[in-house]
Amino acid sequence: MNSTTPLRAVIADDERLMREQLRARLAEVWPELQIAAEARNGVEAVQLVEQHHPDLVFLDIRMPGMTGVEAARAIAQLPCGDETGDGWAGCEVVFITAYDEYAIEAFEQGAADYVLKPAERERLAVTAERIRRRMAQRVAGEGPALGGMQQMLQRLAQHMNPGAAPKLKWIQATVGQSIQMIPVEDVLFFISDEKYTRVQTATIEALIRKPIKELVEELDAELFWQIHRSTLVNVKAITGVSRDLRGRQLVSVKGHPEKLEVSRSFTGLFKGM
Repeated sequence: MNSTTPLRAVIADDERLMREQLRARLAEVWPELQIAAEARNGVEAVQLVEQHHPDLVFLDIRMPGMTGVEAARAIAQLPCGDETGDGWAGCEVVFITAYDEYAIEAFEQGAADYVLKPAERERLAVTAERIRRRMAQRVAGEGPALGGMQQMLQRLAQHMNPGAAPKLKWIQATVGQSIQMIPVEDVLFFISDEKYTRVQTATIEALIRKPIKELVEELDAELFWQIHRSTLVNVKAITGVSRDLRGRQLVSVKGHPEKLEVSRSFTGLFKGM
């Protein structure tokens, strides 16, 4: 994204009238914003974000099938805007919601924004200004990190679905010719390539056939931070953060010499470093 490129958005709501109203209100308060596509549910929203790479997405928080929260967690794993490669960045998320005290409290923390139903011009204008400011901060490397977004989404998901499966405690991984059960708290970091995910402890290097986007769903977001599209790190294992000659942040972990690169979208996790 740059200052001359119009921002693009996807709108997702299972109610057609709500989509039309939001599109009309956005045209009034944010005329330069381009609506790339509209989705009728969370699954369509994820597909359209993957297809169009918008800069932001408006998600109804409660949709049948895949909820807005579940869609947001999937979308957080996708590149958006014109950022690719090492500069990978995720979408800004704006939730469309009826009043929910817990949700509003979470949104006010700054990791995401919200629009109350029905969308009112004055509140939407405030939301638009907040999003523009936050996106400008992200371009400058000063905005909220996506890691904070993931933690917020995990708490929201637990609030909306208290009967959900507990977080992963063990990793069943291939070590040489054998299968081992590795306690999650022993894992220093996970790094994925196109086919496998490497599981690294202080003494073991193992492989699993599970992508990072699935691990993000299954692991405790308070314990494992995503610092790159392909990397999750155990917060308790972090010993320091440094910068290389190109200005990239590198995370050091105890018990292992490898340094883990932090992509630009997650540099806010280590503000002040």
